Amino acid sequence: MDWFPLLNSLRVALIATVLTFFLGIWAANGITRLPAWLKGALDCVLTLPLVLPPTVVGFFLLKTISPKAPLGSFLLDAFGWRLTMTWYSAVLATAIVAFPLMYRTARGSFEQLSPEWEACAETMGLTRRFIFWRIKLPNCKAGLLAGTVLSFARALGEYGATSMVTGYIPGRTATVATTVYQLWREGNDALAFRWVLIDLGISLVVLVAMNLLQRRGGAARAPSAV
Repeated sequence: MDWFPLLNSLRVALIATVLTFFLGIWAANGITRLPAWLKGALDCVLTLPLVLPPTVVGFFLLKTISPKAPLGSFLLDAFGWRLTMTWYSAVLATAIVAFPLMYRTARGSFEQLSPEWEACAETMGLTRRFIFWRIKLPNCKAGLLAGTVLSFARALGEYGATSMVTGYIPGRTATVATTVYQLWREGNDALAFRWVLIDLGISLVVLVAMNLLQRRGGAARAPSAV
């Protein structure tokens, strides 16, 4: 049994999760300070990949980064970077699809903190960087971890956008999701079922982790004093 699809899926999901973790927290922290009208507009844009069908996300990506698209053509001619039909193109697709989960969870965690804590810290002369690292992040840890787990699970199970951008190339771009579909098309239900069981096992681990994080979040202490 070739384990490349599993290893590639884990590689893509882990890298995409790291990207969405930092970008999601950065966007969530920055958007909370904006005016209500601008916050609402940006929130719609940043959350859009969550409600769009993954194939639509894949279509827009192909129109942007394929060798015939303006950006994809420029990068290919100038640097020799091909952004489609490669394993790292799956990272881009899964990161875009998983980003809203991290962003929304992080934003919800930040907004649950009382603004009075941040205002009090600022009156004491503490910098915004200090407030972010020493007050916001520690008191939002459970929510941020939950968002990370959700993003990883979404990235690991992504099929629509990934299949359009990377296709199915055994030993190069194959993931668990695309492998199951390909084996089903070939009539190899026995091997497809093995991959389904592996995917189910990983999903159960993710759900257990989510439940543990939710229990911790429910028993979270009040924000610590500045």
